[in-house]
Amino acid sequence: MNVSPSGNASAAGPTSAARAHHTLRADGVRLAYDRREIIHGLDFDIPAGQIGAIIVANGCGKSTLLKALARLLTPSGGGVLLDGKAINTLPTRQVATIVGLLPQSPIAPEGITIADLVSRGRHPYQGLVGTWRDEDERAVAHALAVTGLAELADRPVDEVSGGQRQRAWIALALAQQTDILLLDEPTTYLDIAYQLEVLDLLCELNATEHTTIVMVLHDLNQAIRYTDWILALRDGRRAYYGAPEDVISERMVADVFDTQARIITDPDTGLPLMVPDARHSLARFRA
Repeated sequence: MNVSPSGNASAAGPTSAARAHHTLRADGVRLAYDRREIIHGLDFDIPAGQIGAIIVANGCGKSTLLKALARLLTPSGGGVLLDGKAINTLPTRQVATIVGLLPQSPIAPEGITIADLVSRGRHPYQGLVGTWRDEDERAVAHALAVTGLAELADRPVDEVSGGQRQRAWIALALAQQTDILLLDEPTTYLDIAYQLEVLDLLCELNATEHTTIVMVLHDLNQAIRYTDWILALRDGRRAYYGAPEDVISERMVADVFDTQARIITDPDTGLPLMVPDARHSLARFRA
């Protein structure tokens, strides 16, 4: 990845050392709502052990695509391959132990504590009688510790800050111990300090838990700094795919977002830095 996490957790999870690296691939995926196709024959691989970003204009199928990758939505054509096998042919519980999805703006039950919320990540591992085991306890405790929430475990989710709430949801996904984590706009509605806190945490999970992370981001400069690869969609098709320095360009910003921008060199990282054209807003300000 392009930056190092700022956190201090260093120990891997209780089973992360033995965790296999699973592969996920979109193979000619077509997705439709009410017979209107919004994703058209999409092909791309999710490299194991890396952090990637999907960037796309609003309303162009990004949430739909994540649901398909997590097997919550069946493609109208093509398919999603998990370890080379059609994901829709695999047992639900097996998929849930490999691929996790954190949707945009998830809602917690009223009054639930952080610890209770995080413990729900162990559901795929429970038997028919829902027996709670020592390994479940260890996984939840580890998830709370890594996300810095151990001291807040008994606090209701609706009584903590936005950044802490988002960390609680990430802790739930971490307790699920999936090799692949998909996140739909994990920094939405957070101020800049909390955005960076969440992104640093995800980098730390990638480094210490070896989790493959894919997230939808709207801030292109954050995508450049925090990811190993970027997939840009235009009109429901793959338009650009590769390392941030190879994907981000003035042409890409114009093609995908219909916006003019300058690409300069970030003085801190040497990576591209996107500066949107603000002539119209400046004209209104000066008027």
